[in-house]
Amino acid sequence: MRVRRLLHMTDERSTTPPFGRALCAMITPFTEDGALDLDGARTLADRLVREGCDGLVLSGTTGESPTTTDEEKTELIRAVREALGERAVLVAGVGTADTRHTAELALRAGRAGADGVLVVTPYCSRPPQDAVEAHFREVADASDVPVMLYDIPGRTGTRIEPETMIRLAGHPGIVAVKDCSYDLLGIQKVLRETALAVYAGCDEQILPLYALGATGYVSTVANAAPAHMRSVLDAHDAGDTAEAARLQLAALPLIEAMTASGLPGTVTTKALLATLALPAGPVRPPLRPATGTTVTALRKAYDALV
Repeated sequence: MRVRRLLHMTDERSTTPPFGRALCAMITPFTEDGALDLDGARTLADRLVREGCDGLVLSGTTGESPTTTDEEKTELIRAVREALGERAVLVAGVGTADTRHTAELALRAGRAGADGVLVVTPYCSRPPQDAVEAHFREVADASDVPVMLYDIPGRTGTRIEPETMIRLAGHPGIVAVKDCSYDLLGIQKVLRETALAVYAGCDEQILPLYALGATGYVSTVANAAPAHMRSVLDAHDAGDTAEAARLQLAALPLIEAMTASGLPGTVTTKALLATLALPAGPVRPPLRPATGTTVTALRKAYDALV
């Protein structure tokens, strides 16, 4: 069943995750000359779903959304939907600094086959909280698919404050949040006071947030190790919390190498996937490729995990 048919919330936290539990923030493969690699995207998406992802987030930060065009974003959704059919949920990143543009992209994403949209806080303009709230409401009103809020103040410069999120939870089209706030107290307030599905957006916080009642994750590391990242949730669901902790900690060297090395996760992910002969290609400027030393460290951490 497509998520677009599940656009409803109840007063109690839903037992059916709106976008599944295990989501990958998929990179956008490019050809060697920097063009969109749709065949590579189809291949990578199929692998990720076969190895444990319930859904994919396309054109997020890891998907290089700042340097892909509106047309490329739409083509990517169509190509991945064609490859996957109904086997997985697709959430499309549509966030921009312009409310009208974001609303337009949300409409286009739904029409292209996305089941939901990921909407980041407007960046650079640093709007106050009433304007942040109005932005999300306008986009959700315009969209015909559910909205996942994206709170990542380290990149946008502006938080979605917990109180704002709690108010937004009353909107029938806003069903989830990807949390990259590093505010454990704040996200617990959201978990306690709302029915929003909370997805850990930082790989090192997957198990801590899941244990508190989060729905799952949107993972960068899952590009390389989808089965392992899912196994953390599976062990916890089976009641083996010690095994879940062991699996989370086992992934720490790879998480650190991919997301805390001083380089954007897009750069490290594409570098690692290239060593695995998986579709990736170059990053687009202003990003630059990883050095040989970084690539060696990434592959060492990956080999130790898998």
